[in-house]
Amino acid sequence: MRKTHAAGAVMAGALLLAGCGANPTESQGAVGDTPSAPAAASHAKDQALFDRLPDKVKTAGKLVSVNNGSFPPYEIAGTDGKSLTGVAADLSEELGGLLGVKIEHVTVDGLPSQLTGIAAGRYDLALGPVGDFPDRQAANDFVDWVQEFVVFAVPKGNPNKIQSIADTCGLRISVMAGGSAEKVIKAQSDTCVKDGKKKVEVQSYKDQPTSILAVRSHRADAFFSSQAPLTYFVKQSGGELELAATGKPNGFDTLYQGAVVAKDSPLRDVLKDGIQKLIDDGTYEKVMTKWGTNGNMLKQAGVNLAAKQ
Repeated sequence: MRKTHAAGAVMAGALLLAGCGANPTESQGAVGDTPSAPAAASHAKDQALFDRLPDKVKTAGKLVSVNNGSFPPYEIAGTDGKSLTGVAADLSEELGGLLGVKIEHVTVDGLPSQLTGIAAGRYDLALGPVGDFPDRQAANDFVDWVQEFVVFAVPKGNPNKIQSIADTCGLRISVMAGGSAEKVIKAQSDTCVKDGKKKVEVQSYKDQPTSILAVRSHRADAFFSSQAPLTYFVKQSGGELELAATGKPNGFDTLYQGAVVAKDSPLRDVLKDGIQKLIDDGTYEKVMTKWGTNGNMLKQAGVNLAAKQ
């Protein structure tokens, strides 16, 4: 959720601080390629789950999961452009062990490229988590494993007193391009104008590090995005940032996020059952707690939960 750039040194420093390297156009590597990768899976192959995988996956012995590398602490791309760490990397290692295949990670530039690539069959899935919304379900199925909230990251002290999305009229708000927050903040801008107030200046960037840099360099007043990654960035900011408008709907209903596969893919139910096994045996909670996202856990993995609200 994402223009003028500050000096190169500032940008590089912010990317390093965020734990993310700049995303290449596309880079590929399997979990386990680097010392920073998750430990080997503790799960043995579940033959029943393996047998339900598509034949091409069983033959190849792998699944290809696409990400945009900039959704910490869920997805954190290494500076080499190949490795991936974070919640998704840890879960994919365990899930791959359970399914009896290797899960390889490909980094592309932005959510639209992820969804297009899945629809075209270039990638098997995006483990995500990616926001599940009814309008996205026309071409995709979601295996939801996270509940999320959307809030603001603001300079320390919250100088513009943002208590909810209604307080953003006339402010400069950064978002990730193509994400749900971009759509919601643009709708809020229209509401501001309709109410006789100044519009929101929406700044759309391709990734999380660039969006948060806009706030830290005072080119934006706030970054509007998911609470889990914003909590990560706030902790990494050395006291420069804080969260604002927490505990408010901020233009959203209950939010679910999860893995994405092509519509009616045979992978959908296998992934759901595999993730549920990780939930049931405590692996999911262990991983989520490790990365500070245990407040975003679901007790049951589900398919297209956004349509069931």
